[in-house]
Amino acid sequence: MPLSLGLRDEENERINNVLNKLMELTFVPDGWLNDSAQSLLTQLGLSYHSLTAMTGNELNDHVTKMHFDWANMERFADMLASNASFKEKAISLYNFIQSESKMFSFDIFNKINSLSK
Repeated sequence: MPLSLGLRDEENERINNVLNKLMELTFVPDGWLNDSAQSLLTQLGLSYHSLTAMTGNELNDHVTKMHFDWANMERFADMLASNASFKEKAISLYNFIQSESKMFSFDIFNKINSLSK
């Protein structure tokens, strides 16, 4: 069900706040495994284990279902790219953004190329 403009903005702000906190944890060794990261992932409808088990397409479907906007999808992919275990999922999400947003981004293109090496 589509969100109204006000609810969509509120949801994007909530997702953005969660991503900001998760991004801070990516610089902490094993930050992904601590309780703070788990509770933040839960707010996005995920857990470390569910994220590990998901395919790239399942992740793309999940972030769409959770009403991520394109910018938040890219930030989430950036966060995933910082963890070697999730680089393929980050690439999948970047490719999804490139194809579905109908806007080509050289920045995302370069991110995909750097992760593919």
